[in-house]
Amino acid sequence: MDCEGLAKAWLAAAFEAVVPGCGGGKVVPSKDSRFGDWQCNDAMGIAKRAGKNPREVAQAVVQALPLPEILEKAEVAGPGFINLTLSRKAVAAGVEALAADPKLGVAQRGAGEKVVIDYSSPNVAKPMHIGHIRSTVIGNAIDRILRALGYEVIADNHLGDWGTQFGILIMGYRAFLTDEERANLTVELLEKVYVQSYGRTKDDPAWLDRCREELVKLQAGDAENRAVWERFIEISLKEFGRIYARLGVKFDLYRGESYYQPTLGPTVEALRAQGLATQSEGAWIVDLKDAGLEVAIVQKRDGGFNYTTTDIATVKSRVEEFAPARIIYVTDERQQLHFKQFFHICGRLGLCGKTLLQHVWFGLMRLPEGTFSTRQGNVIKLETLLDEAAARARKIVDESHPDWPEAERAALAEAIGIGAIKYADLSHDPTTMIVFTWDKALALEGNSGPYLQYANARLNSLLEKYRATVGQEPDTQPLALGTEAEKALALHLLQFPNAIQRAGDLCKPSVLADYLYQLSQLYSSFYQSSPVLKAESEAVRDSRIRLCSAVSKVLRGGLTLLGIPTPERI
Repeated sequence: MDCEGLAKAWLAAAFEAVVPGCGGGKVVPSKDSRFGDWQCNDAMGIAKRAGKNPREVAQAVVQALPLPEILEKAEVAGPGFINLTLSRKAVAAGVEALAADPKLGVAQRGAGEKVVIDYSSPNVAKPMHIGHIRSTVIGNAIDRILRALGYEVIADNHLGDWGTQFGILIMGYRAFLTDEERANLTVELLEKVYVQSYGRTKDDPAWLDRCREELVKLQAGDAENRAVWERFIEISLKEFGRIYARLGVKFDLYRGESYYQPTLGPTVEALRAQGLATQSEGAWIVDLKDAGLEVAIVQKRDGGFNYTTTDIATVKSRVEEFAPARIIYVTDERQQLHFKQFFHICGRLGLCGKTLLQHVWFGLMRLPEGTFSTRQGNVIKLETLLDEAAARARKIVDESHPDWPEAERAALAEAIGIGAIKYADLSHDPTTMIVFTWDKALALEGNSGPYLQYANARLNSLLEKYRATVGQEPDTQPLALGTEAEKALALHLLQFPNAIQRAGDLCKPSVLADYLYQLSQLYSSFYQSSPVLKAESEAVRDSRIRLCSAVSKVLRGGLTLLGIPTPERI
């Protein structure tokens, strides 16, 4: 039963009867249960436009039509608020329907539409560091949420696999590694020799010239350099894949900058042909001053291309291949100007068609003393972060469950550590800056990933005890909401589809994280005030266990959409 939909339909019909064509009927959950379960504030705005008294309009609305069965009462408060109280029977039916739905009531509003989401995007031949965590975790959560809404999502990892650094890297690979190191090549070795080779370019012009020669050979398709470059990519992808597997992140495509190189020249030619690109001091630029933006360089004086050109070509390729409704880019706040520039250029070129280009930017992650910096040597490798998280969680697991099997303790520590890291990020609005500290990231109490994981495990344990005691599934029993705590919990369950929808519309996983934390708090209040297995009667026990089962499904489903593991016991 769609309680909210039925209430909106009744309100819309009532508003239409009182003020034809006004479009009233929106509802929001009440912040205070003393004023009903839902609230409609439309009467005030409609009355103002119609030149009427808002309270009188509200009163006329609640009296215009008979109350539907789902409502116990509709009352007018204050200057014209309409407060709705749902019947417990209707709320119970709504929860039953939601829990029985494999999609947990989430409307498939994206069915038939494609979305390309571009996130993570590490550079080849460099280990992933803590700076990659936000794009990866936020991007993957948005990816999962959009799939839950029915969209066909193409997750594309746009790797940094092309550019001047590869001439420097190829020289370092040949000059500074032993035969054994080349045979057992790792990303760490590649990073080391790149630093050595780059350092030498600063003091040795001849070395820099040789690096440029190797780059030209690579760009021209030299078989030997191409084979070395492809090995760099292979090793990097293997390393990235290991990290992504720990994070539970998967991509549909791995298309680096190199994939679009053949189309960069034609992209600039198209800009010239349409009069959008002009020459300035030997470079080709697009003047965006009329759009309130800075000049964008699309081809440098030496003939090379930059990120703007690559990204324009990427949009053209994605639109032609996938015809997506949206292309979403998840990057840090420093790239806002870049995205405004190339989005504007794509629009003037007519590349987008019906495709919406969307930049989801996030605040930087900083240390208490400032930003991460390779030069300062304070960059934390992403694997180090994950290892430390698992190690700290392992201490707690070992203290709590020394008798559990080793494999289970290790798996649980990994799940808790990953959950802590992810939730520490996702529980914040993406646009906020995060000051990273180990204590905050790995907090195992309060509003944290482990807190929600523990709530899920506790629910699972309760349901298992019920099955063992009663010998049947909880979902076979009727649901009746006998107390205010039960109704409050049930009402919040009914808001799960809306939370998913808002999180997807806003591209803010924090909306879902907030919802799940509130759900866990409401469940805790319910559990403390309402005995379940030791309820006063079997009927009450069975009803409450069914409510717990619904909470378990929603909590587990929501955590999964955030990419947070849900161990069965903690």
